[in-house]
Amino acid sequence: MSLIRGGNATLYVSDMDRAVAFYTETLELTLENRYGDDWASIDAGGLSLGLHPAAAEEPAAAERGAAGTIEIGLQVDRPLAEVVATLRSRGVELRDVPEDPKAEVRLVRFQDPDGNGLYLFAPWS
Repeated sequence: MSLIRGGNATLYVSDMDRAVAFYTETLELTLENRYGDDWASIDAGGLSLGLHPAAAEEPAAAERGAAGTIEIGLQVDRPLAEVVATLRSRGVELRDVPEDPKAEVRLVRFQDPDGNGLYLFAPWS
């Protein structure tokens, strides 16, 4: 038996409504629960993403919420090109889109509205 049986990645956000809309509508993930503007849990297919406001009065809030300090990978279950086209149509700016659909590493990077780093990856064929 292990000591830890689950958890979540906490993302600091500046606008809870905007963040919840991005993760649930743009990325089509499921809202597990929401406690006003204090916390929301998003189910990312076995990975729980916790959305929490980055409060200015907390001394380390700026460091914790700094863009570029973490990247979260989200595995796609549809063809990567299809997911890329859908997200582009929803206004998501994507980077590093692979030119070769058979490339060994197929990652597509982007950010949420608060600059938190995310990437899509497709399983190796």
